[in-house]
Amino acid sequence: MAHITLKGNAAETIGTLPVIGSDAPFFCLVKTDLSEAGPADFASQRLVLNIFPSLDTPVCASSVRRFNQEAAQFDNTVVLCISADLPFAHKRFCEVEGLKDVVSLSVFRSPEFGRDYGVTITSGPLKGLLSRAIVIVDADGRVVYTEQVPEITQEPDYSAALKALA
Repeated sequence: MAHITLKGNAAETIGTLPVIGSDAPFFCLVKTDLSEAGPADFASQRLVLNIFPSLDTPVCASSVRRFNQEAAQFDNTVVLCISADLPFAHKRFCEVEGLKDVVSLSVFRSPEFGRDYGVTITSGPLKGLLSRAIVIVDADGRVVYTEQVPEITQEPDYSAALKALA
């Protein structure tokens, strides 16, 4: 389990992020049109999994905006914004913000995602939501970068994540 904090108060996750060099765990998540998406839908593309608790918080919203802005500069790369928010919330947020360079995905039908990626928060007030983490998967489906953000109210290290894509 990972030890993280929320405004300095201790919390834990169900496990740890996938090991760099390992195959990315399979997932089947829900898109904003209620269809399902998994690795086969993004075959031969690099994936940036931007994982976070909820779009309804300023830091989570900021990370989605930032990756939308940065994603356009990388070829063969898709940014997946993943949370427990319902697909309707993802759709509303992206429409209001004018975000077109990210794919929003909900885990509401797939609690195993949080377990398999080690990001389900298991204690504290956000128990049951996903922690803030970044996982980058190469075009062959292997994990090449991970970051478990230690304080939920902090943004991820964008520079390090983007460097892993360079």
